[in-house]
Amino acid sequence: MFALRLAALVAATLATGLIAGVFYAYATSVMPALNRTDDRAMIDLMQKINVVIINPWFMIGFMGTVGFTILAAALHLGKDHRTTLIWLGVALVLNVIAFAVTSGLNVPLNDQLAAAGDPAQIGDLAKVRADFESAWVRWNIIRAILHTLAFLVLCGALFVAGIQHGRTQASGSVATQHVSREQSASGAGPQTVGAPYRAPIMAQQYAFGQSTAHPAGAHHLG
Repeated sequence: MFALRLAALVAATLATGLIAGVFYAYATSVMPALNRTDDRAMIDLMQKINVVIINPWFMIGFMGTVGFTILAAALHLGKDHRTTLIWLGVALVLNVIAFAVTSGLNVPLNDQLAAAGDPAQIGDLAKVRADFESAWVRWNIIRAILHTLAFLVLCGALFVAGIQHGRTQASGSVATQHVSREQSASGAGPQTVGAPYRAPIMAQQYAFGQSTAHPAGAHHLG
C-alpha cells in the first residue's frame, strides 16, 4: 500500500512541477519575446501556440495537477497519515485555484483571440492584441506562482510521508523485537523455575555429608 501511496504522490508532484514549469517558461521567455514582435506576428503565434499545446502530453500534466493530487489525498486518508494529508490538502487547494484561473480566465482569452480570425484579415490588430496580451500575461503569472507553491508543498508532503513511513517501520521493528524477547523469556521459563530446586538438593547433600563426617571425627578424637 505504501508503494501505491508513494506513486500517487510522486505523480501529483511531477505533474504540478511540469505545469508550473510550462507557465514559468511563458512568463520568463515566451511572452517577453512576443512582446517585442509586431501585432500581427504576436497574434498569429499565440493562435498557433494555443492550438498545438492541446495535446495528450500537456493535458495529462495539466489535468494531473488536480487529479493526481486528489488520488494521493484519497490514499492517505486515516489518522496514521494525517500530517501528510494536511500537506496534500494545501497543495490541492492551490492546484484547484490555479486550474480555475487557467480554465476561467486564460482559456476564454485564448478563445477570444482565436475568434478574431486570420490576422491577415483583422482590421484593428492593435485592439485585438491589447484586449488579450496584458490580461493573459497577468493571469499566467498568477497561475505559475500558484502551481509553483503547490509543487513546493507536494515536495514537503513527500518528505513528511517518508518520515512517517520510517517511524512506522521503526515501531514495527521494536514491537517485533519485544515479542521475540517475550517468547524467548517464556521459553526459558521452565529452566529458570527448575533452577532454584537444585540448590536445596545440593545443600541437603552437603549437609548430609557433614553429618556423616562429624561422628567419625568425634569417634576418632575420643
